Amino acid sequence: MGEVRKLQKKLRQIENLEIKINLTPEERFKISRKAELRSRLAELQLQLSGPQQTLGIVGDGKKEKMKRQVHREDVPEALPSQTPPASKILKGEEESRAQAAPAPAARQRKAEMGRERERTAAAKVSDNCRDVSGDCAGSDEERLLRQEEAEFTSLKASWEKAKFRLRLLQGHSDIVTCVVAVDNLVVSGSRDTTVKVWHVPTATEHKNLGGHTGGVTCLAAPPPEYCKRLAWSLSLSDKERFILSGSVDCYVKIWALSIGQCVKSIYTFNAVTALCFVPEEDGYIITGSDGGKVQAWSWDTFQNCQSVNAHQEAVTSIQSQGPLVFSGSAEGGLSVWENRGSDRDPLRLLHHWNSQVTGCGGEACGRLTLSPRGDRVFLAYGRAWLKILHWRTGTMTRLTNHSSITGVTDCIHQTGGLLIGSCYDLANGESRLNLFSLPQCRYLASLTWPDAPRIICFAAWTTGSGDHRWVTGGQDLIVWEQLPSSGRQRGDVTARIDSLMDSCLLESEGDTEDDEETDDYEDNDEGGDEGKDSRSAAAEEDAGSGSWLRCALQ
Repeated sequence: MGEVRKLQKKLRQIENLEIKINLTPEERFKISRKAELRSRLAELQLQLSGPQQTLGIVGDGKKEKMKRQVHREDVPEALPSQTPPASKILKGEEESRAQAAPAPAARQRKAEMGRERERTAAAKVSDNCRDVSGDCAGSDEERLLRQEEAEFTSLKASWEKAKFRLRLLQGHSDIVTCVVAVDNLVVSGSRDTTVKVWHVPTATEHKNLGGHTGGVTCLAAPPPEYCKRLAWSLSLSDKERFILSGSVDCYVKIWALSIGQCVKSIYTFNAVTALCFVPEEDGYIITGSDGGKVQAWSWDTFQNCQSVNAHQEAVTSIQSQGPLVFSGSAEGGLSVWENRGSDRDPLRLLHHWNSQVTGCGGEACGRLTLSPRGDRVFLAYGRAWLKILHWRTGTMTRLTNHSSITGVTDCIHQTGGLLIGSCYDLANGESRLNLFSLPQCRYLASLTWPDAPRIICFAAWTTGSGDHRWVTGGQDLIVWEQLPSSGRQRGDVTARIDSLMDSCLLESEGDTEDDEETDDYEDNDEGGDEGKDSRSAAAEEDAGSGSWLRCALQ
């Protein structure tokens, strides 16, 4: 596995280098080795998985694609990102890790194993209820379980037939780092230093908001009631909508969308890497910096209310949920804050969970993204799985987001009853969105299309008719428009079922050192073509390419 991890890290670094504006000759040489490294990685995957299992793609993903043929039952040992050990499966499983693999004929039954156990457990509860009270509580629970299962089956079938039309929004000259949706408008921020406003129905550029002198890293949209207050103070229409943008130039700018002008600039003294708006009391802007600082700013006075050195490395994601604020950092730590609505020091730290708890450490200047839901926070940290932190207790669970160990997750988002995770395969360059039902986190389907680019930011909303509209950003800015499944119009997106993900359940986090392997290693290229010792080469690669976040800000 050591060489596989080395190749994974090199491919991840190459993907990061490809989005830089200016490349040195050494960086161009590294990029030229991409096809060679992919081919070698695919060969190692075949050797590790055996002749009955193919998880990798050999060579160029556009020309030499191989069909995935998965026979997990015939494989003596599964790779770390495949089906979790039986001793760790939730929902009452009691099999030991040493239990023999089932026969091939049982493959379909194994995919339904978790649900069978749920129904069995429900039946036992029902029997107990009948014995004790003699009422029909047990049968009601069984009926509820059957109803939930039927609803999930119907939802899964609908997403397997989902159709989307894709429209490319052209205008940015560099990587799109952040997107938000406001009414019929999409707002995007880019490393090219601009904020652009797009009219979705016509897929045209509506406004070009120039004013930042550094790459734009984050956007946020205050609720309409808070926009009205600011509009009134500026003598603008009460229908005016505002957008907040943060940049590495240390400024947060507030833009009026209808007039396309910056109405307020806040100098933060730090490169802004994340922000959110907290709609509590008078309203607060919460920002995170490249040095790990979390700051609060008054929406009324735009003065600084609080500055806290909350994290050891860059704050890469900030989200609010009611009066709660969640901040995640590059070292993999997560903090939960309560907004007390005061003029001074409004944020009170409730919990801080470091990377040893979240299991998201190990990447030099990594990029953690988060999405809170009740007592849970969904975490993505560039691996083939998603983490779920129960933030009150520090309990962790894990959700498979890719069937290959070479898959990486860049962003995660919730919309309605869906959890959506982006996934990019380092070995073949394939990109897709994985859909899970909420709150159960059960896999529904995967959406992709030919030559799909890597997705690093996501926004979503629904139309008046209830159809989904999404926007994804990265190398390209793309609007997804859901089409009627019963219509004759063909969609641009293919919905497919990943059999490995379909059979995986939520996995508890225990003593799984093997599962938490990091990418720290000595980079010792065969042949010594770079002419440096292994430690120096590894250090230079880490410093030169850094994380996706660092590249996006250069």
